[in-house]
Amino acid sequence: MSDSCCGPTTIAIEQVMAPQQATSGRRDDLPVVVIGAGPIGLAAAAHLTERGIGFLVLEAGPQVGASVAQWGHVRLFSPWKYDIDAAARRLLEADGWTAPDPEWLPTGAELVDDHLAPLAELFGDRVRTDARVTAISRLGHDRVRTAGREQAPFLIRLADGSELQAGAIIDASGTWTSPNVLGGSGLPAYGESEVPVDQAMPDVLGADRDRYEGRHVLVVGAGHSASTTLLALAGLENTPITWAIRAGNASRAYGGGDADALPARGALGTRLHALVESGRIQLLTGFFTHRVRATGDGVEVTSRAPSGTEQSIIVDRIVSATGYRPDHSIAAELRLDLDPVLGSTRALAPLIDPNQHSCGTVPPHGVDELAHPEPGYYAIGVKSYGRAPTFLLATGYEQARSVVAALAGDGEAARDVRLDLPATGVCSSDLAEAQERRAGPPARRRGRSARRSG
Repeated sequence: MSDSCCGPTTIAIEQVMAPQQATSGRRDDLPVVVIGAGPIGLAAAAHLTERGIGFLVLEAGPQVGASVAQWGHVRLFSPWKYDIDAAARRLLEADGWTAPDPEWLPTGAELVDDHLAPLAELFGDRVRTDARVTAISRLGHDRVRTAGREQAPFLIRLADGSELQAGAIIDASGTWTSPNVLGGSGLPAYGESEVPVDQAMPDVLGADRDRYEGRHVLVVGAGHSASTTLLALAGLENTPITWAIRAGNASRAYGGGDADALPARGALGTRLHALVESGRIQLLTGFFTHRVRATGDGVEVTSRAPSGTEQSIIVDRIVSATGYRPDHSIAAELRLDLDPVLGSTRALAPLIDPNQHSCGTVPPHGVDELAHPEPGYYAIGVKSYGRAPTFLLATGYEQARSVVAALAGDGEAARDVRLDLPATGVCSSDLAEAQERRAGPPARRRGRSARRSG
């Protein structure tokens, strides 16, 4: 380090060494770095373990599954049999772990406690928490420089000022920390940053109950996160609920009822439709949030439609359930080929277009659809889907398997992509509703964790 006041500062670059492997698409003298210790990132780690490839998992949060823990009170729409990666299962069972009931729909907390935490324990210090990645590049190369690029290791910069080198990168960092804005045209609403706006799926019936009960709550958005929040709010007494959507009607959110291609989704919509028809939920259509401001009576939320027509409502709390978008800023110095609409890879976009597909109809896909012009860099999991809301864990697990096979030089396995999902019944919550009639809601259910035997 320079002793002068203005000289350059030298930052030590840590090299986490891995055993030599016969691979393609990566430098075999350096580890594969997995960004994110959620379900898909840890599944990638499991496949890397089985392939004998050295790796390091970097998790920005204080625990594994940190983003999942934020919605730990919410029950998944798919049962355990779709929620555990095959390689992860093999490693866990070899260590004496007992899998949960395959037909049970776990909560986010159960997914972390019964699956992710014991899996991460197997990897020891190869999983680091509180390790937020701020930037990725190639050592000695910005995005423009080509000569020697593919031979240069990846350079990963962390929030604590340290840097790592990697032979390849699997980015499974997700989108939870980059929600869409409240504003109706993709831009933040005026004043959005100056008033409290809650993220989707708060724990309405549990830890956050006091924040909402007895207050007028506005939910903005038309997806499953909005529906889940609205149904929970309807369980609170003396709590007025307003639901604002951009569309001219809520038919798409309702899902078509009995005629829906996904019966479970139709059942969710039927419940929501009934609450709107009964007046329990007030529906505002054609609502394009333009401005929010605090007043003496609450928060005034104003919509300005494309026609210029305005409508306003005063509420106590706002829940923004407008979806998520990927943050590709950490990879700004890499060469990415992104679809201009979704922000996924260009090859993947037509397979996941939400105008054409639901989560149960996305076709199997793998390394070929996930590859970028930057060899050795792959975004997998929900981040790979960009703004498409059709992601399932089982899809991400197959992505992880395919990408790791490619990094191991097993092109045949990498391209043998398979995904066994029913076309219906894994994307919505009538299954969860039936389960909760049997076992009670998540907040009242305790002590069902999967345990290691012995």
